[in-house]
Amino acid sequence: MFEGILVRYGDLTLKGKNQKYFIRAVNELLLEKLAGLDVIFDLKHDRAYIYLQDVPYEKVVERLHYVTGVYSFSLISKCAKDLDEISQIAIKMIEMETKKVVTSFKVETKRADKNFPSTSMEISRKISVLILRQAPFLTVDVHNPEFTLNVEIRQEAAYIYTHQIKGLGGYPTPMGGKALVLLSGGIDSPVATFLAIKKGLQVECIHFESTPMTPIESAQKVIDLVKVLSKYALHNQIKVHFVPFTKIHESILQYIPEPYTITIMRRMMIRIATHLKNRRDADAIITGDSIGQVASQTLESMSCITEVTNSLIIRPLATYDKLDIMNIARNIGTLDISNRPFSDCCTIYVPISPAIRPQTKTARRYEEAFDYETLVNEAVANTVMLTVHSDDEIDLASKGFTIKEVLG
Repeated sequence: MFEGILVRYGDLTLKGKNQKYFIRAVNELLLEKLAGLDVIFDLKHDRAYIYLQDVPYEKVVERLHYVTGVYSFSLISKCAKDLDEISQIAIKMIEMETKKVVTSFKVETKRADKNFPSTSMEISRKISVLILRQAPFLTVDVHNPEFTLNVEIRQEAAYIYTHQIKGLGGYPTPMGGKALVLLSGGIDSPVATFLAIKKGLQVECIHFESTPMTPIESAQKVIDLVKVLSKYALHNQIKVHFVPFTKIHESILQYIPEPYTITIMRRMMIRIATHLKNRRDADAIITGDSIGQVASQTLESMSCITEVTNSLIIRPLATYDKLDIMNIARNIGTLDISNRPFSDCCTIYVPISPAIRPQTKTARRYEEAFDYETLVNEAVANTVMLTVHSDDEIDLASKGFTIKEVLG
C-alpha cells in the first residue's frame, strides 16, 4: 500500500540564503540515522522522499523520530498523474480509514507541476466525484472532514497521503553550535540536553562525580542516560566529562555554612564548566534549571551562582513546569533511568534550610575559607572524558568502586 515516506523540513525553508546548508545537514542526518536499511533516498530542495523497497515502514518511522530538523512526515503512495488511478488508491486508503467509521472526507491538492491541465481546486473536485461514485456512503465536508486525502501533483508523479506524523522539529545538528551540558542523574538535565540537541546544538556533557561519597551506580545512571540521548545526537554518540568533585565536595561540607552549601557547590561547578567549555572550544554552558523549582533555582540564586562566569548560560527548562518536564522525559525514554534510587553530589547532602536569596558578597566571603582555586584547577586537570555511543555496553559497577578505578 505504501511505497515510501515523504519528509518535510518545516522552518528550515525560512532560512533564506542559508536554507541550503540547513537542508543539507538534515539530509546528512537522514542518511546517517537510516544507515543499514535498504531504502532509496530522493532528496529534493524542499523535502525528501524515502522509498521503502521491502523495508517495513515501521522501522523507518522509528528512526525518523531521532532526526532533528524534520518537521513532519507521511506514509505515501506514488502513482502516475492520472485522476482515475489516484482515485483508486484513494479509495483503498479510505477503506482502511472506514474501519474507524469515517463518513466524511475532503481532498486537498497541491499542484507543483503547473503544466498539469487542471487547477488544484479542479483536481480536488474531480477526485472527490470519482471517490463518491465508488463509496456513496461518504459525504464531502470541506470544513470539518473526518478524513483528508492529500494529493501532490509533481513533475515526476502524483503522491497521495493522509496523515502527517509530527517529527522532532528544531534544527539539524550541528548547525546551532556547540555547548557543554551540566548533566546530573536527575530528571531535568537530561531533558535540557535533549532540547539542546533538538535545537541543532552539538552537546558534550559534564558530570560531577563524588565517588566514593556517592555510589558508582550514580555515574552508571549518567552513562545510561547518555546512551538514550545519543540516539538523537550526531553519529549516535556524546562525549561525557567526568569531573572528580570529591575534594571540593568535602571542603564545602567542612567550611561552608549549611544554608550556602548548594549555592557554593553550584558556583564551583560553573567555574569548572567554564574551564572545560574553553578547553573544548564550546559556545555555551547549558543547565537544567527551572525557575523556582528548588532553592538554587530562584532568580536570586541563579544570579549569584552564575556571577562567577562570563560564559553564556542557557536554561532550556527555565519556564517549564515539573509535570511537563516529566512528560518529555517519559517520551524520550530517560524518566525510568532518572528515577533509579542513587544520589549524586547535588542530592546526597541537601541542607535543611537552603538559602533561597543568597547574596553574592556573602558567597564570596564564605569561599575565602578554603583554597577553592587550587581544587578547581586540580579537578579540571583530572577530568576524564568518555565517548558514549547508543549501542555501548558499559557496566561501571563490575569494574570498580570509583570513576578513577574504572576510567583511569
